[in-house]
Amino acid sequence: MWLDRRTGPHPGIAAQAASQPNSRPISPLPRRTSSSRGPYLTSQRPGSTPRVSNLPLVSNDSSSSLLGSSKRANGSALKQSVTVEDAPDPAEVLEKILGPPPAGTDTQSTGIRPITEEDLELEFDFGGLGLRELASGSPGRRDATYKTQTIQDYERDKAKFEELHKSIRACDDILSSVETNLTSFRNDLAAVSADIESLQARSSALNVRLENRKEVEKGLGPVVEELSVSPMVVAKIVDGHIDEAWIKVLADLDKRVMSHKKASNQTQSKALEDIGPLLEKLVLKAVERIRDFLVAQIKALRSPHINAQIIQQQNFLKFKDLFSFLHRHQPVLAGEICLAYMNTMRWYYLNQFTRYEKALGKIKLHTIDKNDVLGHEEVSRRATVLSVSKLAGPPHDAFNLGRRIDILRASNQTALSSYLAEEDPSTHYLETPFRNFNLALVDNATAEYTFLASFFSPALSFPLISRHFTYIFEPTFALGQTLTRHLVADTLDGLGLLLCVRLNQHLAFELQRRRVPAVDGYINGTAMVLWPRLQSAMDAHCDSVRALAAGLPTRAPSAAAARAASAAPHVVTQRFGQLLHGVLALSTEAAGDDEPVVTSLRRLRNEVEAFLTRASAALFGPDKRKRERFLYNNYSLVLTIIGDVAGKLAEEFQAHFDGLKTSFQDAA
Repeated sequence: MWLDRRTGPHPGIAAQAASQPNSRPISPLPRRTSSSRGPYLTSQRPGSTPRVSNLPLVSNDSSSSLLGSSKRANGSALKQSVTVEDAPDPAEVLEKILGPPPAGTDTQSTGIRPITEEDLELEFDFGGLGLRELASGSPGRRDATYKTQTIQDYERDKAKFEELHKSIRACDDILSSVETNLTSFRNDLAAVSADIESLQARSSALNVRLENRKEVEKGLGPVVEELSVSPMVVAKIVDGHIDEAWIKVLADLDKRVMSHKKASNQTQSKALEDIGPLLEKLVLKAVERIRDFLVAQIKALRSPHINAQIIQQQNFLKFKDLFSFLHRHQPVLAGEICLAYMNTMRWYYLNQFTRYEKALGKIKLHTIDKNDVLGHEEVSRRATVLSVSKLAGPPHDAFNLGRRIDILRASNQTALSSYLAEEDPSTHYLETPFRNFNLALVDNATAEYTFLASFFSPALSFPLISRHFTYIFEPTFALGQTLTRHLVADTLDGLGLLLCVRLNQHLAFELQRRRVPAVDGYINGTAMVLWPRLQSAMDAHCDSVRALAAGLPTRAPSAAAARAASAAPHVVTQRFGQLLHGVLALSTEAAGDDEPVVTSLRRLRNEVEAFLTRASAALFGPDKRKRERFLYNNYSLVLTIIGDVAGKLAEEFQAHFDGLKTSFQDAA
């Protein structure tokens, strides 16, 4: 507050301090003051313990300096208890404490300036007392009491102060070490900061270089990739096992070869010239290995009792890209490999189906010949059957379809094996061997055509693949048609022939569903064998009925013979009804009038009607009523037999015989 305190302690105070025994020198530094107490506060508030200071007193930190009544006892810096009475004027006390300013002192040179009004306006905390009250010791101020420190107290506190001094020295040492560490840390931190800045600069430079390299690699990568072949590719092509990985490497080689040819046609460079011979050698080596692999697989197909489809699926289709590569780079060699395969499979299928045809030839068949036609007389039929019973086999019904139609509805679409065919003791009709052979042929033909289309395409076109298929199966198809001709050569089994026709049609529909058009020629050829033979069988029935009608007597029977004759349906009517029922049942899904069997069936119907008309005249003569009753019974029987058949053709015949029955109903 007083500016002259900065120049040092007052001479009077310094002399007084020096005259006291065991007194410590006054510190040149000002003491810290509490924010709640002013520097001139001499007494405590009521109820509080007086503060005793163990620190050296200075001229600006004690009320005793203000009052001039402080004493130092026993060399202690502690204040004694003093009662302030009749305090002098505050101005005199201040002058006594501070002394008059030195004469001739220049405030500008010493840095001391006189007190101004602004200095007096400063606010200090004097515990609720004004400056005058503080100086004059007014009644509102309590007496300041100080306790005199004794030698015993001093000695007792000396050890504490020495410990405190040691602690302060230890703290100074620690703080000095901390300062040293912090200085070192600051230096290290500065070095690390410099390193980080260097690393950031290097990182930025590396990022720029990386981006530049990426841009360059993006532009040059494809070009370099096309102009180089890795050692792994070369080693795999030359020495690697042919598997899926080898196929991938081959595809990569093929891609590089195509790119090299394209680039060579556009530009000329040293890199293209250098890599050209290497690619050519790799292609030749790959062609050599593909040739050896395919030839080995073709030889495996010629082994006895081998399943060709297993080899096709596992060793051919799995590596179908080999033939495409071979066809692109060595078309002549690819053609030779293809021809070798076709000749092998041609032999394979012919050999397999020849064995199968011989096995089916051991199946026992019912013989249906001229003795089983409609107009064959019962007496001669019995005699013939008795004479050839040993050769004809078990009895059969040539006119009843029965369960034979189940062969069309069978859910099992697998052919009979050769072993079961050779060991089968049953007797079958001709449609059984026909179905098994053609079903096996169609299944194998479908598998082979599918394999050819999968393995040889897109190297070969589909028309060329179809020609290769025809070449492979040509002898096998001829064998199948030979078997069909053998089965139907001498038979008059109209129902069996029509069953074979329907089986052939079902196979044609199945081939269309499987999308195998290459077998259509064989199906059409088989149909051309079956339809004429069916026509011949129907013609044989018509001829037999016509011959039977021609054999009837032309003279009218006697009255006794007419009365004895029965109006029951004729046996020919029974046979015709069963045969008609079988044909209609097999024609429920037929196209209609465009089939040859429809025309033959209508002609046979006319022949039977003519025969019944002549038979009624030959049996009953002029008795019209009996003749009409006889005809009514026969037509009614036919209508009853075919009444449960559905289909367009069946409806036509049902309507026809219903009309005939109605026309003779009055006689019944």
